[in-house]
Amino acid sequence: MKLAPSTSARWATGALAAVSSAVLGTALATAAPAAAVSATAWAPADTAEIHPGTMMYTEGAQCTANFVYTDSSANVYVGYAAHCAGTGSSTDTDGCQTDSLPLGTKVTFNEGGSVVDEGTQVGSGTLVYSSWLTEKKLGTSDPNTCAYNDLALVKVDAADVGKVNPSVPFWGGPTGIDTDGTAAGDDVYTYGNSSLRGGVAELSPHQGVSLGDDPADGGWSHPVYTVTPGIPGDSGSGFMSADGKALGVLSTVALAPLAGSNGVGDLANELAFAQQSSGISGLQLVNGTEPFSPVL
Repeated sequence: MKLAPSTSARWATGALAAVSSAVLGTALATAAPAAAVSATAWAPADTAEIHPGTMMYTEGAQCTANFVYTDSSANVYVGYAAHCAGTGSSTDTDGCQTDSLPLGTKVTFNEGGSVVDEGTQVGSGTLVYSSWLTEKKLGTSDPNTCAYNDLALVKVDAADVGKVNPSVPFWGGPTGIDTDGTAAGDDVYTYGNSSLRGGVAELSPHQGVSLGDDPADGGWSHPVYTVTPGIPGDSGSGFMSADGKALGVLSTVALAPLAGSNGVGDLANELAFAQQSSGISGLQLVNGTEPFSPVL
């Protein structure tokens, strides 16, 4: 893994790789609420093979699923970081400039992987949206959008939809989408599933704190610190706020303001951008079927 001094680095194990503000403002004002889908539509949370925290492989690069999404046609999507399909280096953090694999690229859902083994494939899907590809197509120039908008969506194959549950393992939730950011000291929760942990499930749940949002980035990013910090392979995993709302997507590992801290892209902004530009009708987050329980 390459880390440039005084900068953040995006990553995926095996392949390292983040609309104008007016459009985003409109999108946030009109964003649909989280999908109210019956629990009976999903696999049971304790046996589901595809869920937030599942490992996702894209041409050998491993990332971690964040949350589950649906659209008006009842298609099911799993999110990860756009840079998981990026083809640049670990220091290429500008999604408006960095090349990525094309839409239509196959992505697999795996479990039980390690540093030398991708584990057992439990499902597959297709890359159908990438904020990085979309930014380049639209000619996006806002520096905060280019730096922090790091969300991609994988459409789950129809044969595998019955294996999906939207609940975050261990924590439960999400309970909606966070829209007011974080203050220094606010609790955050995530579930990382990097193969570098060797399949030790006890190391996957992480509790941490916000380091305080920086007004200069326009609400696009939340620096956080967890014990243990996110590591290569955790990229794309979802963070939740103290009340279980989906806060953002793990995007970077940073040397400042605290070594080992992580940069989390704001999901409200990222999803609003996708709703306006992806062409996916009725795209929305799905709440977990299991209650949020922040007890480590």
